[in-house]
Amino acid sequence: MSLSCLLGTRWTGRWAALGALAMSLAVGAEPQAAGSLQELLQSLRSARVEAARHNQEREARFLSERDQQSALLDQARERLAAAQARSEALKARYDANETELAELETDLEQSQGDLGEMFGVVRQVAGDLASMLQSSLVSAQLPESRLEFMEGLAESDVLPSMTKLERLWLIATEEMTRSGEVARFPATVYRADGTAYDTEVVRAGVFNAIVDDRYLQFLPENRQLMELPRQPPGRYRAMAADLYGAESGSVAMGLDPSRGAILGLLVRSPSLWERIQQGRLVGYVILALGAVGLLIAAERFFALGRAGLRMKAQQKDLDHPNPSNPLGHVVGVYHESRHLGLEPLVHKLDDAILRASTGFDRGLSALKILAAVAPMLGLLGTVVGMIDTFQSITLFGTGDPKLMAGGISQALITTVLGLVVAIPLVLLHSVLATRSARLTATIDEQAAGMVAEHAEAYARSKSTAAATKSSGGAAACA
Repeated sequence: MSLSCLLGTRWTGRWAALGALAMSLAVGAEPQAAGSLQELLQSLRSARVEAARHNQEREARFLSERDQQSALLDQARERLAAAQARSEALKARYDANETELAELETDLEQSQGDLGEMFGVVRQVAGDLASMLQSSLVSAQLPESRLEFMEGLAESDVLPSMTKLERLWLIATEEMTRSGEVARFPATVYRADGTAYDTEVVRAGVFNAIVDDRYLQFLPENRQLMELPRQPPGRYRAMAADLYGAESGSVAMGLDPSRGAILGLLVRSPSLWERIQQGRLVGYVILALGAVGLLIAAERFFALGRAGLRMKAQQKDLDHPNPSNPLGHVVGVYHESRHLGLEPLVHKLDDAILRASTGFDRGLSALKILAAVAPMLGLLGTVVGMIDTFQSITLFGTGDPKLMAGGISQALITTVLGLVVAIPLVLLHSVLATRSARLTATIDEQAAGMVAEHAEAYARSKSTAAATKSSGGAAACA
């Protein structure tokens, strides 16, 4: 508080006291006598002294308070200066903190980006590894917990801990290591009919699993090992048996590099009989014609072979004809007709040769017809199969190839069956026709030789008769 304010307050208090005193005098003037003025004066003096003393006390108190206020003001100024200095320091520190915070936020964003990228890579790697473990043959030997861990890590929405990252690395390393080893472990194996048995299974890396000489198939959906309904050829099964019984050393083994895909295709691929069944009725007819043709060809091979052997035997002894073979029959006709003239003998032999050659050609025309009909039936089956295929396309569209598989299979199989039947029949017909022609040529050669011999003998006899006649005439003249 300023000095002027304090003085104003002081004088205002004095005037208020004098006013109060005057009012008391005015109020008390009526009942008191004039003799009491001395008392009034004394009272005023006392009041003045009291007021002076009171004012002195107030002035002393004011001066004391002023000194205190001055000290407080100095302290306040000192605190203000300190506060201003501290404010400046805090402001400078605030500005520095702002700059550092901006730098830290930039580093944080960059670190979060790198960490998010790493998290994405971890999830992708975990998903890929989980997919590989799902179909890996090693999973048939190891517990299912590692696959559950990989699937959980691939679907996680939080950053993985170092423990999980180390386990991810450990599982990947373990899979890589076990994929290159041959291991033997106990397992439950299911047969094709659904029955199960416990045995020891030998795993060749991630490629094949075997029991004795049988190859197994791993079913990822239920983690089971099942025998293949159709096993590979015998030499691969022998390799599997050698590996299963081996205790150490190196053993040759047929592996499926596709990790079971090739063996799965082997199971799904139809057998020869199943393919024949795809040809349906037309395929059966073609096979029946082929069987008939083979029977005819077999009978002709047997008949011509037997005739050829007998004819060879007959060639060694033409003087004693055997009518059980064609050449013997022709030779017999020659011996029976050798007394005839040359021209009648030739006609007799031609007739005998024609009969013999007709027996050689028996069944060859039927074989030729079957060889021509078989591919035509195959073409018929192709047309029928394509009709079925187009009907399926009309009804169901081209979205599902399985709906068209039946018609396409019939179309292709019947063509194949027709060619498979026709080609051997054509070859057999050609071989049999050649053999028949050879036998006929052999008879023709022998008959020609006999005719030539007969003609030579006939000519000699005529020349002898002519000489005899001429010599007889000369003797008569003499």
